[in-house]
Amino acid sequence: MTTTEANNPVHLHWGFIAIVAAGGVFGALARYGLGLVIPAPGAWPLPTLVINLSGALVLGALLEGLSRRGPDVGNRRVLRLALGTGFLGAYTTYSTLALDAVHLFTAGAAPAAAVYLAASLIGGAAAATAGIWLGAWHHRRATGRRL
Repeated sequence: MTTTEANNPVHLHWGFIAIVAAGGVFGALARYGLGLVIPAPGAWPLPTLVINLSGALVLGALLEGLSRRGPDVGNRRVLRLALGTGFLGAYTTYSTLALDAVHLFTAGAAPAAAVYLAASLIGGAAAATAGIWLGAWHHRRATGRRL
């Protein structure tokens, strides 16, 4: 890596872009596969909800775990970009959440749409918080530290 490349922001390094893209391919495939397997009862968008909540949980745990292990360099950066930005960025989907809510509203199911949006937003924040807690707990358990 040249000095110029080392001074460029992460998003301008072709190697990091490739890492994010590769993670994204697998994240999108995982989302698609789970979307086929998880039932959508009465056309209610349960697959998207489950995918987004699980992604928020894992992302919280991943980022907390990586941050507790040290600065965002080397393998930690590669893991963050591949799994966090790439895989989980493609696995979770805000656009499908918005489209599902619009479909529920236009189908005359405003209460179901409101429940779906509340479950997605409040549940996402709760899942991310739980993931952060799990990441911190795992770090304490693995290192024997209380902090």
